[in-house]
Amino acid sequence: MGTQTSRINVTLPKDLIESVNQVAGPRSRSRLISESLREYIAKIKEDELEKQLEEGYRAAAKESIALACEFETADLEGWDEY
Repeated sequence: MGTQTSRINVTLPKDLIESVNQVAGPRSRSRLISESLREYIAKIKEDELEKQLEEGYRAAAKESIALACEFETADLEGWDEY
């Protein structure tokens, strides 16, 4: 891992611990839990960023529509000639 570690006490359901032991083995539980938490946190941050981007795009879309409406008459000027 290359980073400092700290020991914590976490309470987990027994069936979850058994599953962790089956997948990682009792000596690799910490690594599996650390990697799982990193992935989970990264997913949460990614979801938050996507939400912020979506909100920004929606705000920009409203602004773009308002601007297009404002200049609609100027955009259509001269089209009757064709």
